[in-house]
Amino acid sequence: MRRGRRIAVDVGDARIGVASCDPDGVLATPVETVPGRDVPAAHRRLAAIIEEYEPLEVVVGLPRSLNGGEGPAAAKVRAFAQQMAANIAPVPVRLVDERMSTVTAAQGMRAAGVKAKKGRSAIDQAAAVVILQSALETERTSGQAPGESVEAGG
Repeated sequence: MRRGRRIAVDVGDARIGVASCDPDGVLATPVETVPGRDVPAAHRRLAAIIEEYEPLEVVVGLPRSLNGGEGPAAAKVRAFAQQMAANIAPVPVRLVDERMSTVTAAQGMRAAGVKAKKGRSAIDQAAAVVILQSALETERTSGQAPGESVEAGG
C-alpha cells in the first residue's frame, strides 16, 4: 500500500462531492460539496482543495451502468477528469468504478435518519467517501493503484 493522502471526487451535474483520507489510507472522510453547474468555478475550487491537501493522487468516480458499459454520464466524467488532470498536474488522476456509490451513500444516510432534502450535499460527500474507501480497499487487496490513469486533456 502506497503511503499518502488521497482525494476522491464524485462528479455530478449539480454538485461534486469531495472526500479525503489519512496518509495511511485507513479512513476516508467527507471534505465538502462543490457546486457543479459552473464548471470552471468547480475546477478552480477543486484545484484549491488539492493544493491544500497535497494528495498522492485524486480518484474520480466513473459512473458505469450495472452491466459495466459507459453512457453519456461516463463520457462527461471522463472529460471532467481530463480537464482536472491538466489543471492539477503533476498530481495523478485516476478513474475508478463507482457503480452504486450514491445508492450506498443514500442508504447509509437514510439509515442514519438524514432527510433527503437536507442530505443532498451530504450524500455527494458520502458518495465520495464510498468511492475512496472502495479505491483504498482495491489497492490494499491487489497491491496496485486502483482504476485507470487519466491523461491530461484540454
